[in-house]
Amino acid sequence: MTKKENAKVTVKERKSATRASLKRSGVATVKTPPEKMKPNMEKGVETAEVPVTDHVTLFSDYDIHLFKEGKHYELYTKLGSHVIEYKGVKGTYFAVWAPNAERVSVIGDFNCWARNKHPMNVRYDGSGIWESFIPGIGEGTVYKYFIESRHGAYKVEKGDPFAFKWEIPPNTASIVWDIASTWGDTAWMERRKENTGKPQAFSVYEMHFGSWRRVPEDNNRSLSYREMAAELPAYVKKMGFTHVEFMPVMEHPFFGSWGYQVTGYFAPSSRFGSPQDFIYLIDSLHQEGIGVILDWVPSHFPSDQHGLHYFDGTFLFEHADPRKGYHPDWKSYIFNYGRNEVRAFLISNAMYWLDVYHADGLRVDAVASMLYLDYSRNDGEWEPNPYGGNENLEAISFLKEFNEAVYARFPDVQTIAEESTSWPMVSKPTYVGGLGFGMKWMMGWMHDTLEYFKKDPIHRQHHQNEITFSAYYMFTENFMLPLSHDEVVYYKNALLYKMPGDEWQRFANLRALYGYMYAHPGAKLLFMGGEFGQTSEWSHDQSLDWHLTEYPLHQGVQKELMALNQLYKTERSLYEISFDEAGFEWIDIHDDANSVISFVRKGKSDTELILVMCNFTPIPRENYRVGVPKEGQWKEIFNSDDQAYGGSHVKNIGVITSEPFQSHGHDNSIVLTLPPLGVVYLKYGE
Repeated sequence: MTKKENAKVTVKERKSATRASLKRSGVATVKTPPEKMKPNMEKGVETAEVPVTDHVTLFSDYDIHLFKEGKHYELYTKLGSHVIEYKGVKGTYFAVWAPNAERVSVIGDFNCWARNKHPMNVRYDGSGIWESFIPGIGEGTVYKYFIESRHGAYKVEKGDPFAFKWEIPPNTASIVWDIASTWGDTAWMERRKENTGKPQAFSVYEMHFGSWRRVPEDNNRSLSYREMAAELPAYVKKMGFTHVEFMPVMEHPFFGSWGYQVTGYFAPSSRFGSPQDFIYLIDSLHQEGIGVILDWVPSHFPSDQHGLHYFDGTFLFEHADPRKGYHPDWKSYIFNYGRNEVRAFLISNAMYWLDVYHADGLRVDAVASMLYLDYSRNDGEWEPNPYGGNENLEAISFLKEFNEAVYARFPDVQTIAEESTSWPMVSKPTYVGGLGFGMKWMMGWMHDTLEYFKKDPIHRQHHQNEITFSAYYMFTENFMLPLSHDEVVYYKNALLYKMPGDEWQRFANLRALYGYMYAHPGAKLLFMGGEFGQTSEWSHDQSLDWHLTEYPLHQGVQKELMALNQLYKTERSLYEISFDEAGFEWIDIHDDANSVISFVRKGKSDTELILVMCNFTPIPRENYRVGVPKEGQWKEIFNSDDQAYGGSHVKNIGVITSEPFQSHGHDNSIVLTLPPLGVVYLKYGE
């Protein structure tokens, strides 16, 4: 029988109260009798200070129980590499899950990558966890695990799935790192907590870190995290967005994957700096009142040898059956959501970014590919579930558990699903049968709206249903309206050049699109470059065309977005009842002859009303009568045709008082001039 003894633990001084601190973990010593040591353990740790029979561990029996059950959501405090002090000796504790390994060793720059110098001990509790404590090494140590499988002659060098830092690609080793850091965002975190459950404007600036802005005089390199912190917060604050969403910053070997092929799930990419540098960037954004959403990829991972694939000589993290475990579109591997330890790995990873990096939300990539067993597969290439359906029951269960776990611990964050199908109740609570997400991308709205705007205005009267179709489902989910990176790449054109007509009409159409988007119910998301009318397709290897902001029409788009973001945050009727039909009323959906639509946005107060008029043709509409839900005064507060934005300045000046003439089912109405290719907001009671 093994005997556990308590040991005094001292940890490198922490500068913050991060949950990743080992102060909560504790170190135990397991005295392993020599007769129970495996042959590869006999050399032990070569140091006089630490006895060869000492098996140092950060795991309690309860930790192991939770891990096996798939309910340990803080595995980042246990697995991986952690700098500790044991019996007065400083060193690094390593732990890795490799249940089908025959031998595991830690190799690295500290032992000249010798495969037999620092073997690890396997736990005898059936967990499949290997551990070791190596004295004298600490932060900055470069390492991998050398794994010999018990199945065949498979031998491989693997990066640490829980490493907090990795080498800069194309190098592939992990790095021992202490993630403690100093934070200055206390006020932000307190406000975030106070606003839990309250209606809030949610305007997101989506960006790819490596191509937002580059340094041409330095080999066209990307900005570092610290350099980004000096520029991005001020810019996003000036533009008025409430949040930044970073496309995946987790370590990935191929830059051209945009971060969606992750190998280092617990490490921000070292291309741009250290973990503390990324923390500094998030802290800088928070101090300017800007939230941070991270793109998260629990749907698949790449086949790179140093990564998760075939980790211990078996399909450990992925399904062995390629009908479930291999993604034909992305040539990558699908997590085995039915394996408890894999679920714990993924949920711990989500918690890690919310906990250690203070992320304000996670946008979950490719949810549709997780939900359907036949996603992108032909007949015979997938296996039905036990009930004969195409639903991935294990993935559904995982997503529900993920959302329940996140909101139980972080009720003041958001989880957002990129889900492109009609799967029901994605953003409804799990206790009513939903998946439990906070919001869902409204992919149908994005597709239909862009298809409509691509058409020559003379033909739009025949396609009124495209711009109004969202009326039939806009309140079935808590929707976010995305104009995302997927729409401005792969020869789809920049948003500006999706628009028809001459230069003036292109810009007018783009401004009308934004005016319509900000008035439509739902949160907002715009990909970088769209805010100033980027003219070229997005390329991950190039900077945005910032020189365009020197030209008046591009400046006008920027000014319009600034005005829209400001209105969105200050006019409660635009966000207060964003996910409920009580906050919306159609005035006229049927004026296809003029390509005009009109509707009202409502706040909780019956006097919080904004009338929205959209004219999607280049013809001004004079003396246009429209019914209003309340008699009284109305005043124009936004016009996408404003001269300041590059428009023709067809406006409605002064206060407009309703008249007792019936129109559109209302007893009162007003008469307006609708600008060409313009969107107008009129506020009640002004």
